[in-house]
Amino acid sequence: MEPRQPVPPFTRETALAKVQAAEDAWNTRDPERVAGAYTVDTVWRNRDEHLQGREEVIAFLTRKWERELDYRLRKNLWAFTDDRIAVRFQYEWRDADGQWWRAYGNELWEFDELGYMRRREASINDAPIDESDLRVTPGDGDLPTW
Repeated sequence: MEPRQPVPPFTRETALAKVQAAEDAWNTRDPERVAGAYTVDTVWRNRDEHLQGREEVIAFLTRKWERELDYRLRKNLWAFTDDRIAVRFQYEWRDADGQWWRAYGNELWEFDELGYMRRREASINDAPIDESDLRVTPGDGDLPTW
């Protein structure tokens, strides 16, 4: 596999670039594109689900974006080390009944030497919101405070 830039060890600049690349990919809502950033045998914990491998990630993301309509995400770098990054994020989406939701969370990422994510752990909480309260803008600076 070709390296997926930027690769570890991370600097502040390269960690910020990795976070922005992840945000950009997730906002496409393309499960295969997103899964391409992970190792073939990636391990995930997303809320209470445990996944292993790109195929499970693709299936999970397909289900997610069939349910989470008009999804938009913003991620911010929280901390980093040589091969790990921690992020804070918020995303908003609406369900099939028209109810809008905001999800708040944290992710812990671990990368292999080629820059693919081999481990992702996500803790996420959802809160119902009114459409008039939408505020998440991808790529637009720091996350809003709650």
